[in-house]
Amino acid sequence: MKKLNVALLAGGDSSEREVALASAGLVFDAFDRTKYNVFMVDVHGRHWTCEGAGGRRVEVDKTDFSIPTADGKILFDYAFIMIHGTPGEDGKLQGYLDMMGIPYSTSGFVSSVETFDKALCKRIVSEIDGLHLAREVLLRRGEQADAEAITAALGLPVFVKPNASGSSCGVTKVKALQELEPAVRKAFGEGDAVLVEEFIRGREFGCGVWITADAVRSLPVTEIRPHKEFFDYEAKYTVGMSDEITPAELPAQTAERIQHLAAAAARVCGCRGIVRVDFILTDDGRIYMVEINSVPGMSSGSIVPKQLAAAGLKLTEVIDAVIEDTRCRR
Repeated sequence: MKKLNVALLAGGDSSEREVALASAGLVFDAFDRTKYNVFMVDVHGRHWTCEGAGGRRVEVDKTDFSIPTADGKILFDYAFIMIHGTPGEDGKLQGYLDMMGIPYSTSGFVSSVETFDKALCKRIVSEIDGLHLAREVLLRRGEQADAEAITAALGLPVFVKPNASGSSCGVTKVKALQELEPAVRKAFGEGDAVLVEEFIRGREFGCGVWITADAVRSLPVTEIRPHKEFFDYEAKYTVGMSDEITPAELPAQTAERIQHLAAAAARVCGCRGIVRVDFILTDDGRIYMVEINSVPGMSSGSIVPKQLAAAGLKLTEVIDAVIEDTRCRR
């Protein structure tokens, strides 16, 4: 059987670039080399580069999605997207690949746009029975943040975050009125819209979901216990700064509710491949969705690989199954 030429798209242009490169490294090692020729492609601005013959870096020809060789070119048959943030999670790469007729591993263009936009995603999932959402104020670039009006509506503390970003980049927990405007300016450093959300007190959980053309499968739930005030960038990616318990120490019925809501959110947003849905569980049993990550972290310290292991699934087998499921998509 002819091996597929797979471009593992890594890096990206957001604050999550280094995290994405780490995720891609783990995924790169997990590919079954009897089935795939895998090429790590570093996507950075207009330059998409790959290691060619003799260790020389070569540019990807985006007119036909190929790389040059000494005697011609290698055309890629498939793209495995492992980029957090832009352009891997916001639909840009998906749009390009759709136009090129190249199948890929993630949710499609429309779903990627919808899930990357936190405010839009909340609107889409808002009708799911049993799912709660934090109240919010959405600010567009050029709008003034009326700190008194916002805190009057949402109370304190609040979370200020970029509307389209991940890994808690640009996120601030605001406890005092005078802290809000600097936090908004910080969040605008990551994008053109900022979300101010009420603080929901509770335990934090993440649930991976594996979506194929004919099934939606929730993975075991993970509880996230940061050693900092919230699960910020440092707590996510510094060893020892958080505890991630998989499977979560929850009554079976509660874990099943989280899994059900994760699957429902992924389904209503039209997701494909593997995504992660994050939640907060309050003391009175309400489940609030925080966000959907359409390209979740896959590094050695990330949540989804631990959930796959807890479910008895090997990453190599999952990669193979994702490719088989999505190869028919154009």
